[in-house]
Amino acid sequence: MARTITVAALQTSYGEDLRANIDKTIALVREAAGRGAQVILPSELFQGPYFCVSQEEKWFAGAHPWREHPCVTALQPVAAELGVAIPVSIFEREGPHYFNSMVMLDADGSALGVYRKSHIPDGPGYQEKYYFRPGDTGFKVWNTRHGRIGVGICWDQWYPETARAMMLQGAEVLMYPTAIGSEPHDKELDTAEPWRRAMQGHAVSNIVPVVGANRIGREQVNDAGQVFYGSSFIADHRGDLVESFGRDEEGVLVHAFDLDFIDRHRAAWGFFRDRRTDLYGSLVSPRPA
Repeated sequence: MARTITVAALQTSYGEDLRANIDKTIALVREAAGRGAQVILPSELFQGPYFCVSQEEKWFAGAHPWREHPCVTALQPVAAELGVAIPVSIFEREGPHYFNSMVMLDADGSALGVYRKSHIPDGPGYQEKYYFRPGDTGFKVWNTRHGRIGVGICWDQWYPETARAMMLQGAEVLMYPTAIGSEPHDKELDTAEPWRRAMQGHAVSNIVPVVGANRIGREQVNDAGQVFYGSSFIADHRGDLVESFGRDEEGVLVHAFDLDFIDRHRAAWGFFRDRRTDLYGSLVSPRPA
């Protein structure tokens, strides 16, 4: 019997009420699981508004140790009940350090560990270096009940080495929770299509399905406003969009893949057979999940 995996991306808006955001996410997770999804991706930092549009110290109060984060503890029993794996994006505090992190929940509700975002943007509307240290975990791949899942976080998605590092660790699906939208310094700049194309390129170059989940709607954080353009998608191993949302739709994308077929197809292309391992350095030394 062929090995298959069914993945999902969630696209919705979020407000300042943490509990309401969690409940909204749980409702969408249940919808996705009801449609057969086994690994379900919410968007980046769904605990609240994307606060990195400006520099305000009050937002540090929303960080928690990853094992105790309200989003993690609320979704653990849901993952166990539904038998699904969920990459949970959080604002993490570890002692005096703060990270933009992801906790992988397996299908029994267990937390497999934490990944801390490696690439941290710093520009108009995305002032993340004020809040987050660069991640210290290295890239990770998670051996979930349903398959081996590699997860980068937002800005990581622009870096092909992130995708390749996860593939060298045996990833079977790549996922990217995201919060991206308008560019305050240039109202004419629209990055929605380049955002998609970058990740579609990872799919092509690694012969792997890629899932991107973004938020939608206008968020006003004090004087700073941001409009998030959605456009969440699931791409197949060719980079073709097999499921996608527009800029304003709210809901769930679901798609199934034959992992055995993709594995054979990847072998036939030879990208990993022919790679120059002498040029990769530490990227060829997999880190166990």
